[in-house]
Order: sequence, then structure tokens, then C-alpha cells
Amino acid sequence: MELRQLVYFTEVAKREHVSEAAEALHVAQSAVSRQIANLEDELGVKLFEREGRNVKLTPIGRHFLQHIESALKAIDYAKQQIEEYLDPERGTIKIGFPTSLASYTMPMVISTFKQKHPHISFHLRQGSYKFLIDAVKRREIDVAFLGPVPTEEKGIQGDILFTESFAALIPTDHPLSQKRSIALSELRHEPFIMFPQGFILRKIVEDACKQAGFSPIISSEGEDLDAIKGLVSAGIGVTLLPESTFYETTPRYTVKVPIDLPLVRRNVGIILPKCDLPPSVNVFYQFVKQFFAMLDRYQ
Repeated sequence: MELRQLVYFTEVAKREHVSEAAEALHVAQSAVSRQIANLEDELGVKLFEREGRNVKLTPIGRHFLQHIESALKAIDYAKQQIEEYLDPERGTIKIGFPTSLASYTMPMVISTFKQKHPHISFHLRQGSYKFLIDAVKRREIDVAFLGPVPTEEKGIQGDILFTESFAALIPTDHPLSQKRSIALSELRHEPFIMFPQGFILRKIVEDACKQAGFSPIISSEGEDLDAIKGLVSAGIGVTLLPESTFYETTPRYTVKVPIDLPLVRRNVGIILPKCDLPPSVNVFYQFVKQFFAMLDRYQ
């Protein structure tokens, strides 16, 4: 069994078409067909079945694909580690982050790091809370920034970098917009704009409302932070968001009002797999911890 055969197999499985796979691999169609046939002969099973001009994985082929994808990821990871051990300053770091950290925290960290390590490159992936945790476990990304930092997930470790409060975002013509701060219970009769079910920011807000003695009236939902802010600007409702989402600007026709009761907070940190880190990833990890420790000292 050759590595080339496994690469050809996964490409055909992904595209379900031999000629398209050959074109993507920049090889002749006959070479792909021959290697797939050799692989099937060696395994003693049919991995594909024809459906017109396309091919589909057989049940045993689908099972084989899961293992081969994991094996190829492990090989790529091993190659990356070797390259980075040869030159830690020229590696690639795969970083995940949620939408709530996209506008301020991530640009601040990445730009500062690039000033000191200009030849290390990044592959960035935005995702939900659960997606980021699972992606770190599967080693699809090297590290992820998120909040709150999970404490009971097997196979990963986390460091808290900072803690932040939530504030209410309300339309400028709202009766509460002139107040210096509010109790969360003052919003009990207001329509809320929330992230969908399954998003960690929604759970934090719902738990806070429950602590304040009410269940929020959810009028609208949005997966994008700017969309949620835009709906508040349009007067559709109110929302609660972390302070870091307000650093640059507060949207037009809205006001940010601190919440003093209950105190709604979350920690934000970095997670990574419990294993030896590639050198460039370790360089970044150490930098991040030192960077936020320094910020904390000056605040």
C-alpha cells in the first residue's frame, strides 16, 4: 500500500469522479484508475461502485475512508513538525476563533505577534464554541481562542487570558438609553436579539436572565455579530454582548449600557491539545500567555 494510492483514493472519494480527481491531482486518468485498482486488489475488496459516469464509495469504502483521512492528517502533522523543528520561525499555525473575538482580540494578537515573528504564517478558521473544541481535539486546528475556557474536556488544556463583562446594547431612543447602568431585570419585558440555540453566548445570556428572575423574550436570532448589532440599530430589540465586541465602535443608533446586577462575565482563553506542540505553535502559545499577562499588568 503506497501513500500515492491513498491520496488518489481520498481525492476520488471526495469528488466521486475519476477524471475530475485526476485533473485535481494533475495526473492522467488512467494512472488514477490503475492505482485504485491496485489498492482494491491488495485489500481484496471493492472500494467504489459505478453509478453512470460517477463513482460512489461502497460501505467498506466509506469505512476505509475514515481511517485513511485520519492517517493522512497524521502524516501531514508529522511532516509539519519536522519542517518546524528545522526552522521554528517558518512554520504555519492553524488558529480557530469565535465571531465575538474577530473584530478586536484576534487582530491585536496576530498583528503584534507578526511584528516579532514575520515569517510564521497563519491559517485562521472562525467557528462556533463546540466546533472549535472538537477541531482542537481532532488536530484540525492547533489552538483556539474562546470563552469561557472549557474545564472538563478530555484531551485538551486551556489557559484563561482575561475576564470581561457583558453590557446591554439598546436603541438610542429607548427609555433606558440615558442611564449610566441598569439592572438586567429592567429588560425583562424587552424583545431580545440572540445567537441561535447551541451558541455559548446565548447560554450565558439566558443563564444571566434566569439569575435575574426572568426568561428573555426572544424576537430575533442571528449567527453573525454584525447582524445582531444591526437589528438593534433598527430598533428590533436589545441584546447583551461581551465588552470586547465594543472596543472599536458602538453601532449607529445604539447605546452600550453597563449591567450592574447581576454581574454578567465570562473568561476568555486559549485551548490546545494535551501533547507536544510543534515548535512554531509553542512559540505562539508562549507569546500569547506573556502578551496578555503584560496587558493585565498595565490595566
